[in-house]
Amino acid sequence: MSNTIMLIHGAWLNSLSWEHFKARYQAAGFTVIAPDWPYDDRPPAELRAQPKAELASLSQRQIVDSYAAKIAALAEEPILIGHSLGGVIVQHLLDRGLGVAGVSIDPAPTPGVPLYPQAIRSALPVFIDPFSWRKAKVMSRGFFANRFAQTAPRDQVDALYDRYIVPTPGRVYWNGVVNPMKIRWDNPARAPLLMIGGELDLIADAKMTEAIYRKQSAAPSRTDLRIFPGRSHWTCMDEGWEKVADAALDWATANARPARQPKGARVA
Repeated sequence: MSNTIMLIHGAWLNSLSWEHFKARYQAAGFTVIAPDWPYDDRPPAELRAQPKAELASLSQRQIVDSYAAKIAALAEEPILIGHSLGGVIVQHLLDRGLGVAGVSIDPAPTPGVPLYPQAIRSALPVFIDPFSWRKAKVMSRGFFANRFAQTAPRDQVDALYDRYIVPTPGRVYWNGVVNPMKIRWDNPARAPLLMIGGELDLIADAKMTEAIYRKQSAAPSRTDLRIFPGRSHWTCMDEGWEKVADAALDWATANARPARQPKGARVA
């Protein structure tokens, strides 16, 4: 079993969003790395105030390639745990034969699976802007409070937004629907995968997570699904996040394939 965990954040967040998971896993004796996406490696307030110009043109492929390169530099293959678009990145990395096990939490729309109603509604602020393809977008406070983290305490949402929310490139949304990177669902090299969804998720419908699970089940390696009742897209930081963190790690350690020393990541 690998003693290394790589945490992969999604859109609108950076690595700070993993602070609770990271501390919990480190306390359990794991080596935990939580790399930022390219151009996301500053405090959220600084990123909102002055995002790097390069962020506007960042693509999903560049993000996946950046994580693949980091995996290749590790002393051992990691367990991969991703949230939202990070959950899609986990699936792409597994498809490249990387990682000893993967956990995809509240995965964003994944190529080959139809968009579900909540995902469509949540993507509209990006898609109705015809220039979002080449912009770094900033989530509104209202969207955060009412859709992204609607289960967070109402008196804490502004502070949570200030602490965690960062700009994200509109391009990563368009990459999901315009000539997207494909996933080989029956890939025999894919490590075991757990899909986790949230009953109340207004960004990535639980039914969409179930549909992704059914596609991924074509692979010969183990594929499991768990839907948490009463949990939203903010599940990795909302009250009770420990249950999600422990479920992800317990499953990954129980089902991981033997670790190999990475010999270089394949670039698709």
